[in-house]
Amino acid sequence: MEARPNNPQRAYWLKTLHQWHWISSALCLLGMLLFSVTGITLNHSSQIEAKPQVSNQELQLPAALQTQLAKTAGSESGKPGDTLSPELQGWMKQHLSVDVSGRDIEWSPEEVYIALPRPGGDAWVRIDRSSGTVEYESTNRGWISYLNDLHKGRNTGVAWSWFIDIFAAACLIFSITGLFILKMHASNRPSTWPIVGLGVLIPFLLAILFIH
Repeated sequence: MEARPNNPQRAYWLKTLHQWHWISSALCLLGMLLFSVTGITLNHSSQIEAKPQVSNQELQLPAALQTQLAKTAGSESGKPGDTLSPELQGWMKQHLSVDVSGRDIEWSPEEVYIALPRPGGDAWVRIDRSSGTVEYESTNRGWISYLNDLHKGRNTGVAWSWFIDIFAAACLIFSITGLFILKMHASNRPSTWPIVGLGVLIPFLLAILFIH
């Protein structure tokens, strides 16, 4: 009978916890499915056969763009931060379907090299400064590799990095509110803390005994 004055307060906190628990679960549902599936594919990556598809193109720069490139950053190698002209970038987007704006460019007296990594593959462009020959190679490692790179945040850009941070925060809220909900129901469910303890103990023992 003495516990009744606390019941309204308990009901309030239980309702609040449930509310934040389902909000966080809704926010991280798709992310948890994605990261769970890719966790399995990453764990068995050596057993999943990948067949990269490589495509190559070789083109010739127009004379005007070749002259323009030769003058970029002088006749020697370019400086850090030097970029390709808008005309050359537009030509590459039109003929190679690649966007090199904002990419790091490696300059040398002989060539210009641009790495184009992306999730699930990579590509590169090499321009011979003397002959104007443009070589382009693109590698596609398939959708499993693409999803694995999303899991790792590899070459995914700023927007996906923000998504991972927000997703991680939602998972923290989901886990913490779940823990408090367990605590509030534990008195009526005696197996609660033994199961929680088992969930902590198993990975701990595996790490201590089998990871060296």
